[in-house]
Formats: sequence, C-alpha cells, structure tokens
Amino acid sequence: MNTSPFQALACPLDGKPLTPSDSAWRCSAGHSFDIAKQGHVNLLPVQQKRSSDPGDSKAMVAARRRFLEAGHYQPIAETVSRAVSDHAKQRVSRDTLFSCLDAGCGEGYYLRELAKAATNQASLALMGLDISKWAVQAAAKQDNRQQPQSRWVVGSNANLPVQSGALDGVLCMFGFPVVDEFARVLKPGGLLIQVEAGPDHLRELRDIIYPTLKPERASDDEPPAGFASLGSETVRYTLALDDAGAISDLLVMTPHFYRATTEGREKAAALGEITLTVDVRLVRWERI
Repeated sequence: MNTSPFQALACPLDGKPLTPSDSAWRCSAGHSFDIAKQGHVNLLPVQQKRSSDPGDSKAMVAARRRFLEAGHYQPIAETVSRAVSDHAKQRVSRDTLFSCLDAGCGEGYYLRELAKAATNQASLALMGLDISKWAVQAAAKQDNRQQPQSRWVVGSNANLPVQSGALDGVLCMFGFPVVDEFARVLKPGGLLIQVEAGPDHLRELRDIIYPTLKPERASDDEPPAGFASLGSETVRYTLALDDAGAISDLLVMTPHFYRATTEGREKAAALGEITLTVDVRLVRWERI
C-alpha cells in the first residue's frame, strides 16, 4: 500500500477548496496559508482558538513521542492498522486511493504505524490534524520532507479544514470526537474508528495518583446520527515499565498529570517500576 499526502483541504474561513501554490495553500477567495519549513500548514484561524496556545504543550508532545516510540502501545497501533486495512480492502481497488484522517494525531505515531503496516492492496492518502502546533510540528519533522507520507495540519476537530465527503476513513485516538464534522467529511460507507480508554486502563497508576477513583461511565453502543455500527473490540494486555523516565512520560502525556493532586504526582515520581493494565476499546462506525 503506497502512501501520499491527502489533498482535498478546505479553507477554514469560507470552506472553499484549497490548492497548493508555491509555498502556500490558497482558496479562490484569496485566503492564503503558508507552508512551514517543516512541511505542515496552520489552518487554525485565531477566531477558532480558545487560547493563545491550544492543545498539548511541547513537554507533553515530547513525552508522548518517547513513550510511543518505545513500543508500549504497539498492540493498539496494530489493531487500528488492521481495521483500516480490512475496510480499505472492501472499499477500494489496488489502484484507488483510500483517504484517511487522524483527527487529533498528536506527534503522528499512529499514522506512521499505519503507513508501515500498509500492504499492496490499495494506496493511502493520509492526513494528520491536531490543534497543538507543537504536536503537528513534531509530526512533520519526522516525515520525509522531500517525499512526505502524510499531510500535517494544525486545525480543530470542530471545524475540520477538509472538503465535504472527501474521506474514506477517520481515526479518533483517545481524542475529542465531533461526530457531526466526521459525518460531513466522510464518504457514504466511510469508516470512523474511535479508540477510548476502557474501565481498567492504567488502573494501577490511577490508584496511586488519585485518592479515590470515579465510577466508570457506561459505554454507549448506540450509533451516532448518520452512522451504523460495525462492531467493537477490546485491546487488553499487561505493560511492565521498569524505569522512572517511562513512568514519568506516561503520566505527563495524559490528562492525569493535570488532574492528579500534588501528592499523587509526587507518589508517581517516586516509582521506579510499575506493572500496568492497558485496556482500550476500539469502536468502528460506518457512514450511512
């Protein structure tokens, strides 16, 4: 499966198609967005920001990159890649592009793993989008600047800078799903994959950093408007971390770092090793 950057971008100001021209993307109304030296483009207008620097910080992005590149979540990546590949085989021929967006891509780990796992059944047109400029910058830096595998975009799930009905697949990995927008950009028959923490995910760490654990919310298996269920599966395994650096990276890359009390963070910082339960649920929806 060959990979290439996704092309059907839309202007975040008026929704018109964007076309690349020299070192920028432009729409017919004259709006222009520069391509950064790392290869990514910022399609998050200031009026769509809720803060001056939204999304994950530089430190969170660096921690996530170290943790993921160590292979700790490799089984999750393999399950996602297999689900995308299976759907692509059913949807497109060998000579047809299967376009896929990672909505909340972080530093690009899951898209890179998808590209590595690609077979010769079809070709992928990939796009990674994140509201954090630090995450998108890190993702773009790891791509091949001369022959990039993915389009890297700073943007918001609430206003995806993507032309309507242009995508065959959308990934939402531990992110913030905006189902109406996902439905808009997906073709009929397109695949939406949501990956979310299960009830026991990182429970051993949560037991340490929180005084008490909140009851888990029940999973909602009712298809959202515009979608039909394709089923779900659980990825569950034991993960042993035997150094303080990896434990620190895991904590920093998750919302738990900011939700934990000072005492909880101090307890986590004192750990030299921990054995964790990884419990993740992958849900597949089909655009109808």
